Amino acid sequence: MVIKVFLASASGSTAIKKKQQDVVGFLEALKVDYAQLDIACNEDNRMWMRENVPEEKKPANGIPLPPQIFNEEDYCGDYETFFDAKEDNAVYSFLGLPPPPGSKEAGQAETPLAVENGTRGDEANAEENLDESIQAQAEDVEEEEEEEEEQEEEDLQSEEEEELRQLEVDSLVSLLTWPDHSSVSFLPLPSSLEDCQTFPEKCLLRWITIRL
Repeated sequence: MVIKVFLASASGSTAIKKKQQDVVGFLEALKVDYAQLDIACNEDNRMWMRENVPEEKKPANGIPLPPQIFNEEDYCGDYETFFDAKEDNAVYSFLGLPPPPGSKEAGQAETPLAVENGTRGDEANAEENLDESIQAQAEDVEEEEEEEEEQEEEDLQSEEEEELRQLEVDSLVSLLTWPDHSSVSFLPLPSSLEDCQTFPEKCLLRWITIRL
């Protein structure tokens, strides 16, 4: 694979010349094989470059400026994307080339594998443990709420039972404190409700009270 760098040898723009020198100098420092294709002196190079730069990568006027970089027929990018790749230590990836062993980019390519096998696995375990902890806490909270509801129901039932007992006691007290009740305490208790017919009304009330 040959890297093609389209540039203009006779450009009057200082900025374009600097960008071209930056790209060429960096490729030479990396010892990447490349070919310089001059668009200023060769109309075919100029037309080929303009036709093969993707439309979405062209400026508003539709005329791409050098330097433009290709890997054979595949478009790599312009100076801005090349500069970003250089800053990210990803020039070989930008050029579509495998990074040589021992390079920074090769080390970065190996790091995700180590992360996948080691650190990322630990992170996955940590996330799983966190999810289990959150679920356990949610279950504990739910159990506590259920216990509180059951306790509230028991308390309410106890209160109702206590109120009912109190009403019964109040009723008995009312019966036992009937006016002149003491005056009939000496009367014999009837053995049946029919016998009460021969006793005064207060005696009948006394019998009912004791039966309760």
